Amino acid sequence: MSWTGWVAGWVTTAALGQSPATLEAVRLHRSDAAALARAELTACEKAKCPDAGRLGLLAGTLVLSDGDAAQARDLLTRHAPPAPLEAFHAFYLGQARFYAGDPDGAAKDFERALEKASPALAVRARARLGESLLDAHRPRDAAPVLESAAAAQPTPELLFQRAQARAATGNAAGLRADLKSVALRFPTHPYADEALERLAELKPSVKLTLPEHLQRVREFLSDGAPERAEEELATAEKRSLVKGAPAQAQVALLRAQVLFARGKREEAEKALAVARKGPPAIAAEAALVVARRALRSDDNEKARKLMAALDKAYPSQAAGEEGAFFAAWLDLQGGRFEDAAKSFADYEKRYKGSRRRDEAMWFRALSHIRLEQYAKARQALDDLVTAYPKTSLAPQARYWQARTEELGGGKPAAVGPGYEAVITAAPASFYALLATERLRELGRTPPAAFPQPPKQLTLPRPPELELAVALTRAGLFRDAADEVRSRVSDLRTADQALPFAHALLQLGEFGHAHVVAARYLWGRAFGAKAPDALAAFYPRAFAQAVETEATRQALDPFLVWAIMRRESAFRPEVMSAADARGLMQIIPPTATEIAQKMAEPAPAPADLFAPERNIRYGAWYLAQLMKRFAHPALAAAAYNAGPKAAVRWTQERGTLPLDLFVESIPYRETRGYVKQVVADLYLYHRFYEKDGTQARLAMTVPAPSTDGVTF
Repeated sequence: MSWTGWVAGWVTTAALGQSPATLEAVRLHRSDAAALARAELTACEKAKCPDAGRLGLLAGTLVLSDGDAAQARDLLTRHAPPAPLEAFHAFYLGQARFYAGDPDGAAKDFERALEKASPALAVRARARLGESLLDAHRPRDAAPVLESAAAAQPTPELLFQRAQARAATGNAAGLRADLKSVALRFPTHPYADEALERLAELKPSVKLTLPEHLQRVREFLSDGAPERAEEELATAEKRSLVKGAPAQAQVALLRAQVLFARGKREEAEKALAVARKGPPAIAAEAALVVARRALRSDDNEKARKLMAALDKAYPSQAAGEEGAFFAAWLDLQGGRFEDAAKSFADYEKRYKGSRRRDEAMWFRALSHIRLEQYAKARQALDDLVTAYPKTSLAPQARYWQARTEELGGGKPAAVGPGYEAVITAAPASFYALLATERLRELGRTPPAAFPQPPKQLTLPRPPELELAVALTRAGLFRDAADEVRSRVSDLRTADQALPFAHALLQLGEFGHAHVVAARYLWGRAFGAKAPDALAAFYPRAFAQAVETEATRQALDPFLVWAIMRRESAFRPEVMSAADARGLMQIIPPTATEIAQKMAEPAPAPADLFAPERNIRYGAWYLAQLMKRFAHPALAAAAYNAGPKAAVRWTQERGTLPLDLFVESIPYRETRGYVKQVVADLYLYHRFYEKDGTQARLAMTVPAPSTDGVTF
């Protein structure tokens, strides 16, 4: 589901043929959307209103999406479209004719669409033109169109259709290449099985090799189809392709992963035992699978032994390096700080080319900090910033350089400049916030991270956005979003991007504005600290809904924006692999529990893409977390990892000061999440606090309430 966020502004400021109720139904894909659009078209036709062309286009596309191609064709042929939307009208009429059984007529419509199509629409129209010509038994006409379309967009559908055109035009090598691509790269797609059948029917027939079967197994696993993966392994074995000990070990390793995915643990472990008898590279990978499973099960003692054994047995393999790193990391997590410091120092010496070497230096420093060996910690931090001056760990290394100097007895005059340098170099970071608090504790006035707050500009709308606006007014939200994405991809410089980002902000398209800023305005925002660039990074998105729900829940509205920025980057249409949806990334089961607590009917999953609904649920949940945990860092940790994990961490590490507590969160994702959310929360306060006061970050960790939200 995809739709643009600026519709709310348009339905209140622009005269539309469609009513706000119809547009709302369309953007949420409600089942009554097509009926509402047809009713408004009928009323418009009776009144002879000027919006019949736009209403007819929307009604036709909605009826087409409901599966009635003939009725869609009739609706789309009743009225001429508005001038900016002629290409889209031709495209959707072509779709209707094609599915109504008229591929020749469809091809003519797609050719008309291409005459005036924008770049984004042209890609789709060219693909459909090729398919229509092929379906009309005109493969020679289809072949060049499909060659171009598949090169630009190598989807399984286009590759398969191009294979058909290549077959009809005598391109045997191209036919085999496309069928193989479909079978190997998209094995879960319906065309993949047909591609395999056609390969087998060729003269001579084409059969997959063992590496190709194993590629399909990996794709099945990544697509969540372990049963199909197991069938693929069985097929390879039936064809006697698994010959020799190396191949048997490789297959056994993949079989173990398949069996684990299917919940067959005992069988998987037997397969791993076979793999561990194979060549060193495979044996090492198999041993790493065992160690990683122990790590995920929170059996840290067992995982530590397995990781150390990997390092000892396979020091020249990637698995050995990973074992060495995690053995040291598990020492750190287990409170064995002396051992951790030694292990990380040894790792740095032995694996000098490791991509994790800077992280190992940081963890060595953290081990010394926990031991209150501040001079040794500073030396490790100095090693880190000297060896890796551009590492993403530099802000935290520099903060802890100053902090360890202070903890070691350094005077304010000596320590202060280090904190000030962190604020200047990384103004939007968690460490700039920590440095600000430390300077205040020392009685020093911190420098302003940003001299001026974000400033939204009123600029003429770039002409490249006019088509997207016209599509939005017509209710074609998916097409409008495609147009915006296409235009954003054409930007090249900050000077081009700035007016584009501000136009998107004015239209309420906060997510796309943030994308533009992240690609092109980073240096302007965080280097030059320009307020016009900061506006796209820190908007008060969907302000009315956020402020209303925050007031209702007695919640800090800036915390809602900080969570929203991290979860979705202000994009209402986002859905994660875990089925988290919308601005606040709420999964349907959680939404159902929230609705029950709020005495509301359970929402349909699609309802979570509606900003107002998503914000209402997210604000309620955040308010409950704040009631239980009483600190934004803990609430953010609970939002990301769950309340049970946050409670456990406070029980284990709650006596630490906040900075060390956050560094000690065992989940890497949650550590980063908490740092960004808390930093953004206080930036929002400093940017937008009405009374000009500076919100303070509590540097101690409160004990959570035993009662409160648990899901």
